[in-house]
Amino acid sequence: MKAQPSAESARAHAGGTADRPADLALRSLVHAFGLIERVMQPYFARFGVTGSQWGVLRTLQRSEAAGEAGLRLTDLSNRLLVRPPSVTGVIDRLERLGLVARDTVPGDLRAKSVTLTRKGRELVTRVLAAHGPQVEGILAGLNPGEQADLHRLLGKLTSHLEGLVAERETE
Repeated sequence: MKAQPSAESARAHAGGTADRPADLALRSLVHAFGLIERVMQPYFARFGVTGSQWGVLRTLQRSEAAGEAGLRLTDLSNRLLVRPPSVTGVIDRLERLGLVARDTVPGDLRAKSVTLTRKGRELVTRVLAAHGPQVEGILAGLNPGEQADLHRLLGKLTSHLEGLVAERETE
C-alpha cells in the first residue's frame, strides 16, 4: 500500500514548488531562524531580557564603542530593521528596567536619543561574558569551514536583499 503524502507536502506539490532549490533554501532558513530564537530565548531570560531587548542593548553598546553619544529612535529602528513603534515599546520596557535612558536631542525637541545606563552597560558586559560559548554551541553542528561558508553565503544574500529594498524604496 502506498503511503499518503502529508498535507504540507500535497500543498507544496500542488503549487509545483516543493522541490525548487529556492523554496527549500528559504524554508530551511526560516526554520533555522525559528530554532535559533527558541534556543536563545531561555538564554536571554537568564539575564532578565528578551531577544528584542538584547538587540537594542547590543546595538547601543556597539554605537557607544564607535564613539556615538546615543542613537535617535529612528536610527535605532533602521539599524535593527524594525518599525519605529516596535522599537519604542522595547525602549519603554528597557527604560522601566533602568537599562536605558531617553533624552531630548539638542536642537530637536521632538527627537529622542537613547543611551545605555550604567546598569545597562553592566548587563551587556555580563551577557557578553557568556555569549561566546552560547554562539559556539548554536553553530557546533557546522565545522569552522562550514561556518565560514555560511557567513559568506549569508553576506551575499544580505547584499542582494539590501539591493531589493533599495530598489523598492526608490519606486
